[in-house]
Amino acid sequence: MPRSFDVAVDSPVSVDEVLTAFSSEDYWLSRIATQSGRSTLESVVVDDGRTVRVTTEQDLGPDLLPGIVAKFYRHDIKIRHTETWTPSGDQLRGEISVAVSGAPGSGLATASVAPTDDGSVLTVNGTVEFKVPLVGGTVESFIAREFAKGVPDLQAFTARWVTENA
Repeated sequence: MPRSFDVAVDSPVSVDEVLTAFSSEDYWLSRIATQSGRSTLESVVVDDGRTVRVTTEQDLGPDLLPGIVAKFYRHDIKIRHTETWTPSGDQLRGEISVAVSGAPGSGLATASVAPTDDGSVLTVNGTVEFKVPLVGGTVESFIAREFAKGVPDLQAFTARWVTENA
């Protein structure tokens, strides 16, 4: 059964600064450089309406997989991550999808970046699924917790990147 996670994180940077970062290939190259495994930036496309669509791919060998996943998958796993960010009034609306090759996992999330008095707040509502009888729920719970813990790190990375590249 899929597991959901919800997280909201404040940031000192504005919605416009976040959109500018998300529109930059340099931002995404810096962001994937912090990931484990071999990561590549497949594409960054910004259309006339300032909608940003980004696709990355991450190759994880068994030695980089979380213990609970590595128990069942002793080969490389590829994770294809797609984010689409669209300006909507004074906010950004995001759709995030994660597709896994080499294991029966996937994830979907909706997100928003909204203005606050001190910058912005990123809100993510996601679902992860790992279709393995008997242990899938345990893996899903673990992955959902890891995603929820990772969102503040990504928000901090974005704020740092904006500050350093302004």
